[in-house]
Amino acid sequence: MPSPAALTYGPIFIGVVFNILLYGIMITQTFLYFTVYKKDRLWMKIFVAVLFICDTVNCAFDITFLYIPLVNNFGNPSSLMYATWVFATDPVMTAVIGSLTQIFFAWRVNVLTHSIPAVIFITFCALCQFCGGLGTSIAVGMIPEFVHFQKFEIIVIVWLAFSAVADCAITIALVWHLRKHKTGFAATDDIVNRIIRLTVQTGLITALCAVIDLILFLATPSGLHLVFNLPLSKLYTNSLMSSLNSRAGWKYGTGNGETTTDDMTRNDRHKHLNVRGEGSRRVSMMTPNQVYIDVESHEMVDVIDTKGLPGDSAMDSMPGRLYSEKGGKLAAGSTSDSL
Repeated sequence: MPSPAALTYGPIFIGVVFNILLYGIMITQTFLYFTVYKKDRLWMKIFVAVLFICDTVNCAFDITFLYIPLVNNFGNPSSLMYATWVFATDPVMTAVIGSLTQIFFAWRVNVLTHSIPAVIFITFCALCQFCGGLGTSIAVGMIPEFVHFQKFEIIVIVWLAFSAVADCAITIALVWHLRKHKTGFAATDDIVNRIIRLTVQTGLITALCAVIDLILFLATPSGLHLVFNLPLSKLYTNSLMSSLNSRAGWKYGTGNGETTTDDMTRNDRHKHLNVRGEGSRRVSMMTPNQVYIDVESHEMVDVIDTKGLPGDSAMDSMPGRLYSEKGGKLAAGSTSDSL
């Protein structure tokens, strides 16, 4: 029969290792964000800082509840059977980070699509999964035995199911909007396709992890589901940060935080090349597939020095030139009454 440490703290140890690895990636992502996007809005910088603090606290708690039974209570097998109050903080911290991330993406859906029903649905799912995570933490404090965790499976189902539904709803809303607004130009559509791929990848990773966590929790009383549950909070923050930092890879704007989705569209539509040559001909290439030519016409006349003119009769006898714009050629004639 496997030992209690292998059944419970084996998956916990693996989950904490993944948690710490993803936290290292989060540190790099946060550093890049504050280095590159210095001109982002203040509230967005505060939001990223709050998420980073929550991630740091969650990581510290995960290490602590792994350290207490394996080091402080070494040689005491009964301590491996119960979850401490530190372990009970993980569900609520994961729910806080997940709900904040989902609400941010709901704001992005609102900015892009202006779909109030979609925003309300995503926000509702985010709040439900937060309540589910909070309820799970309370239930762990009331029933600390690992083998009895399935007694509060209903609240866990609410937590993880609504989390996965919110992630899928965000992905569907963004992908549907982006695909509907393709321009037909290769350069712009390539950028849109890259954004779609990034949206699908980040959304499906968190949703798939939550679904696997829920299935394993319901299928087996062991702690195998904790391999996917403990890194879940870091997957949310890394998905958000990768979405923010990927703006520098779109190669639009200066890369100093001023680049937005509207800037990309505006720059792509107005980027052109002006070439001026003889005859004041201007060629403006708006896109590789369209060339607009604007030809300016000018009237050429003789300039007569009015100094020392002999008189009106002399001027009448001088030949003049008339430019026929309709004919497109220069015609010579006399300035007589026939004009």
